Amino acid sequence: ATERSRRSFSNKGTPRMKLLVLGGTKFLGRHTVELAKQAGHEITLFHRGETNPGLFPEVEHILGNREGDLDRLAGRTWDAAIDTCGYFPRLVGDSARFLADKVGHYTFVSSISVYSKFYPGMDESAPVAVLVDPAVEEITETTYGGLKALCEEAAEQAMPGRVLSVRAGLIVGPYDQTDRFTYWVRRVSMGGRVLVPSPPERPVQFIHAADLAAWMLRMAEEGKAGVYNATGPAGTGTQPAPPCTMEQVLGACREAAGSKAEFVWVDERYLTERKVELWSDLPLASPPEEDGLMEVDVRRAAALGLATRPLLDTVRQTLAWDATRPVGTELKAGLKPAREAELLTEWDHPFA
Repeated sequence: ATERSRRSFSNKGTPRMKLLVLGGTKFLGRHTVELAKQAGHEITLFHRGETNPGLFPEVEHILGNREGDLDRLAGRTWDAAIDTCGYFPRLVGDSARFLADKVGHYTFVSSISVYSKFYPGMDESAPVAVLVDPAVEEITETTYGGLKALCEEAAEQAMPGRVLSVRAGLIVGPYDQTDRFTYWVRRVSMGGRVLVPSPPERPVQFIHAADLAAWMLRMAEEGKAGVYNATGPAGTGTQPAPPCTMEQVLGACREAAGSKAEFVWVDERYLTERKVELWSDLPLASPPEEDGLMEVDVRRAAALGLATRPLLDTVRQTLAWDATRPVGTELKAGLKPAREAELLTEWDHPFA
């Protein structure tokens, strides 16, 4: 019955699915549910009730942990499931096996971090990371990518030919709990001299969470399976768009905020010597050992409709959302103001 319904809704002009979302109350999951509601899909959320428990009172919520509580989904069927919160292959495998006869299609949100090494133009055929201990269940910088790769494998083994593994790049926009993109949006809006890692032409890739969610829903509606890199700008399947540059991103931040911020481009070596960490202290800037992380090939996804909104729109929406947060909300990424001021002073007066 599930397979029949999956075929029927994918052929209609206005698809309607019975959709199960694992997670769904924060960031990407939240955007996914909002768009699924707008499309008229019948939604069930399965989550622990710990994050934004009051969200979406009009949709069905089944509370539980994917470790031990999957039986709360017994006796039900859905056209598709979207797994936004799978990190360990044991648990993703358990979830996919349990749902194998209950859903027609399974979307697993993976990451471009699955790759064993990065290089410009990397596509889905690049080798993935292999863990020394595949049973490890601790997320670190060295295990995250390998765990995600094993999660993809576990889902595919449970539901062969019915899994969409989305290797997402940096996801940005409203509700982003990492603040990696928001740091620059807020910092530039504050004006003054802004410390930025050179060079200005540094490539940067990211995708608005709503753009990623819209594409995942479309793929689920059409029953598309396989592995896809998904980040932006997407371009088209035949005409890929080059990554943005750091200079373009900061320029959009300045335009969106009407700011007069001055960008001080600081040498990467200077920053490294002072133990300033790219990506965490200065988000969007990938370290040298990850050259290519921000130059991933997304033509495969673009050929199936992945579309990304203009950079300025993403910045404006992030700025507007950040303004709704409680006054004094500290960002989880980026330089602290005192540290930035200290670095700028030393950069200005290296022999003082």
